[in-house]
Amino acid sequence: MRIGLLGTGPWAQRVHAPALAAHPEAEFAGVWGRRPEAAAELAGEFGVPAFADVERLLAEVDAVSIALPPAVQAEYAVRAAGAGKHLLLDKPVALTVEQARGVVEATERAKVASVVFFTLRFGADQAGWLAEQAARGGWFTARAEWFGSVFAADSGSPYADSPWRREKGALWDVGPHALSMLLPVLGDATEITAVAGPLDTVHLVLRHVGGASSTLTLSLTTPVAAAVDGVVVELRGEAGRLVMPDRNESPQAAYARAVSALLSSAADGAAHPCDAAFGLRVVELLAEAERSLGR
Repeated sequence: MRIGLLGTGPWAQRVHAPALAAHPEAEFAGVWGRRPEAAAELAGEFGVPAFADVERLLAEVDAVSIALPPAVQAEYAVRAAGAGKHLLLDKPVALTVEQARGVVEATERAKVASVVFFTLRFGADQAGWLAEQAARGGWFTARAEWFGSVFAADSGSPYADSPWRREKGALWDVGPHALSMLLPVLGDATEITAVAGPLDTVHLVLRHVGGASSTLTLSLTTPVAAAVDGVVVELRGEAGRLVMPDRNESPQAAYARAVSALLSSAADGAAHPCDAAFGLRVVELLAEAERSLGR
């Protein structure tokens, strides 16, 4: 499958492009970006064409890997699907329910495959653990914590200059990751309430269809010293207390599995659990949480 990359920022540079270039069953077919000079630089690093016009890239590929801000991603995902291209999306799919629903409708009209890259869902250890716990059942409650320091004063994160992350904060940046792990185990959420903490920190409480409850604590402004071991998913139920395995691999390795998932979905026509429709549900929950914050 020939896959083109839309986007040239740090996530595209550090994750998308290297994973596409190294994947044994995909051809990295080119780069388009809103800044042509950045697209030329990234394409040159990997020896692939740079496209000044996105329509020309779409004419040369079978699928697109999108590494654009969420609001922009939704627009280009609809365009790509309309051109019959499969979609490898990043989370969140969009920043509004309307935009996210538009992406889903575009994939359904075009009958193209879609996969949303929730990093933990494609982790080598995390994916297997999640499947095991979803099959086990009998869960009473759960908690997910994501203490990041992207915007801490002493951070130095390459993602600190991201305007959409600064505007939307942890709820929209790391909230999708946490929800992507809890929903498959506890079931869909029927209620969600959010309370603001310091800076961009937010606390969520969810009620799930099976009666279980969960809590999420999300932050991108945690002091660096306090963000150590900041990603936790814990389940409590009939099987006792179980904690998600630590992440011990690069995001590129997880992204390579997302590429493989898109290839499989496109080949057999079966929807992936992390498709655009699941991405829409996550956006719906985030939007509801945001409303409860009075934003």
